Amino acid sequence: MLEINYIRQNTEEVISRLAVKNFDAKELLKEILALDEQKRAVQTKLDDVLAQLNKTSGEIGELYKAGKRQEADELKNKTTAWKEEITKLEGEAKDAEKALQDKLVLLPNTPHKSVPKGKTPEDNEIVGTEGSIPELGKDALPHWELAKKYKIIDFELGVKITGAGFPVYMGKGARLQRALINYFLDKAQAAGYTEIEPPILVNEDTGFGTGQLPDKEGQMYYVTLDKLYMIPTAEVPITNIYRDVIVEEDAMPIKNCGYTPCFRREAGSYGKDVRGLNRLHQFDKVEIVNIAHPDKSYEVLEEMRGYVAGLLKELGLPYRILRLCGGDMSFASALTYDMEVFSAAQKRWLEVSSVSNFETFQSNRMKLRFKKGKDKPRLAHTLNGSALALPRIVASLLENNQTDKGIRIPEVLIPYTGFELIN
Repeated sequence: MLEINYIRQNTEEVISRLAVKNFDAKELLKEILALDEQKRAVQTKLDDVLAQLNKTSGEIGELYKAGKRQEADELKNKTTAWKEEITKLEGEAKDAEKALQDKLVLLPNTPHKSVPKGKTPEDNEIVGTEGSIPELGKDALPHWELAKKYKIIDFELGVKITGAGFPVYMGKGARLQRALINYFLDKAQAAGYTEIEPPILVNEDTGFGTGQLPDKEGQMYYVTLDKLYMIPTAEVPITNIYRDVIVEEDAMPIKNCGYTPCFRREAGSYGKDVRGLNRLHQFDKVEIVNIAHPDKSYEVLEEMRGYVAGLLKELGLPYRILRLCGGDMSFASALTYDMEVFSAAQKRWLEVSSVSNFETFQSNRMKLRFKKGKDKPRLAHTLNGSALALPRIVASLLENNQTDKGIRIPEVLIPYTGFELIN
């Protein structure tokens, strides 16, 4: 959520920056500024009456001490009307604050100045490519056929048990999943991240804190009886650890990581390529989360980007890094890098990670602040990234490493899998 002081002081800049996200903010900002003015006017009245009441209360006390009871009683009668007015104004102030907040949450985050204009993924900017695209033989199979051939993932059994988008991993396929999770967690810990095992169900306040609500409720699974949401990513519970918390400046950046299953309804994605592991409703992912000083958050973002790229390099996967254009960014992000790996049998790039800086957008919602000593607390910056999401990593590993003897396991994973070949 954007800070109202920033909006008030930089209205034209907010309009200009949100236009990069193809969001016309003019009318909404007019409403927000009008509500803000209304709220401040009510607060000014309330402060004036409170000041009068406090001053008069002091005078009443002095009159009683001086034995001037009649004068004190007359002043006391006046305070009754003021107290009634205070109650009325407090109600108006509360209503004005709610009306303002209801409008503020409709505004997306403003994109960083380096974000390119654009409306579709085709407008994203390629900022780096590494690795050679493997050349497969004419008999090369896509991962969903390899999974069936080697009996490592059963998509039809998942449909039977739950529905489409819920695959069943078995044998070496299940062990590969576990190996990747442990490898990613070990690498994160070695890079200074503290492992967290969070709940996978969260309440509405948690969903609001990181910007999933009210923007993405249609994409999340909802447990109606208990009013809980199944998480779309570990970012949500891990970042909310710091909701309503003031951290010490010297403790930043605060680096956490966590593995969770993730759940996404993927509403509206039926026309996209959903074969195999390309688009699932349930999948495993290791997430990295940073709480950073505003002056250093973009340095932290570049470090996170380099860290994720290092994982892909160790896995031997050709990859490219994209700076997302305004039209392809999330509601809450200020700058996002997507990492894509090349899936050789499908002959297409697959997104496997997004690394984003949210600046103060989430921390303003969560009241996540930092301070040094007795300084006034300030809003921190929050960042997160997939390190990594498993489905498309597995898809690419299976396709790119297939041979006539079986599927080779990357060297760095062999200590985790306990085998070198899926055959």
